Amino acid sequence: MEKFEVVIIGAGAAGLLAAYSAAESGAKVLLLEKMSREGRKMLISGKGRCNITNSDYPSEFYKKIFPKPKFLKHAFSAFFSNDMIKLLKDNGLETKEERGGRIFPVSDKAADVVDTLLKILRKKNVEIRTNVKVEELLISENKVTGVSAKTENNSFIISAENVILCTGGKSYPATGSTGDGYRLAEKSGHQITTLRPALVPLNTEGNTAEKLQGLSLKNTNVSVWINQKKVKSEFGEMLFAHYGLTGPVILTLSKTAVDALIDNKSVDISIDLKPALDEQKLDSRLQRELNENGKKQVRSVLKNLLPSKLVPVIAELSGIDENKECNKISGEERKKLRILLKDFRFKVTGHRSFKEAVITAGGVDTNDIDGKTMMSKRIKNLYFAGEIIDTDAETGGYNFQIAFSTGWLAGKSATENSKKI
Repeated sequence: MEKFEVVIIGAGAAGLLAAYSAAESGAKVLLLEKMSREGRKMLISGKGRCNITNSDYPSEFYKKIFPKPKFLKHAFSAFFSNDMIKLLKDNGLETKEERGGRIFPVSDKAADVVDTLLKILRKKNVEIRTNVKVEELLISENKVTGVSAKTENNSFIISAENVILCTGGKSYPATGSTGDGYRLAEKSGHQITTLRPALVPLNTEGNTAEKLQGLSLKNTNVSVWINQKKVKSEFGEMLFAHYGLTGPVILTLSKTAVDALIDNKSVDISIDLKPALDEQKLDSRLQRELNENGKKQVRSVLKNLLPSKLVPVIAELSGIDENKECNKISGEERKKLRILLKDFRFKVTGHRSFKEAVITAGGVDTNDIDGKTMMSKRIKNLYFAGEIIDTDAETGGYNFQIAFSTGWLAGKSATENSKKI
């Protein structure tokens, strides 16, 4: 029977860093991946560019993480964004910083990030096996002793002093994230908090979004309303789709919306189409435009204020004939326009599935994990890292850094544990 000091299940962001950290600390490491290629989710992230991390200070990171950000205090202290950037640079991959502190490879190729990490692992003599699915954790006297795994043609057992679960969540299942780790964790006695899609597009009522399909709003303020109360706002880019709303600000707000829907609460998304103008300034602008274009049709004024695709939709929702002359628009009609431009509202009826969610919210309860080492509090020598843990964050590179940091800490802790055995 083969024996390793550290066996890592899952070759995603967390698994790759766990393997590096464990090998760097001197352990004999085996990295198992059920797909044919490592880092599949990383390869498609950031539209194929891979938003590696973010330049924010830890204090800002914590504001973007749910539900218990301070659980990651030790992981971030051990290995943070500057360490990740340095690791890549020392191995030939340069990075760059973009809007919002987002860090990308200079090449804009996610494959370069994955390939660089694999190159590092080869240098550290990490053994990597793809197309291997772990069926079961082997546990004896409340301690993990190895794994039962299989390939297409063979089943086998691998002995391990330590096992690190880095199997990801349930989002983008085509990349291999099909929730296997939750089953393994639950079977070994761990509590799994409610799993739900996060950073996910939202479905909306009616056909308004469908009429605007493909339209992107670059600088807009979007708010989520729960039971008629505004609870959160984001500024940035969004996109209309045939089913509803998507884009960066919608994805960021989606966690709030999804959790409210689960609780059977009313959810609305309000879009401020003119965020640079307050109510009074917008009313003055409308009044001036209508007066100066008295004989022209109201659509000409709306084209000065909105993308052309929005014009007929806003006119219809306000009840104004877009062919009506500007000098015939009443004060009440102008008020309707003003309200609609500042509060373009959509009723949220649901959300897209895990297939379209960037990440998974929920997972192995952090109460079951020692945040100083990432070791299970229930099963000795079993560790967790990455998306399988009940931690998730907003877009911007934060989720990958959680994976890198927890992976690095788990790998180092597992190796130190082996030295004690």
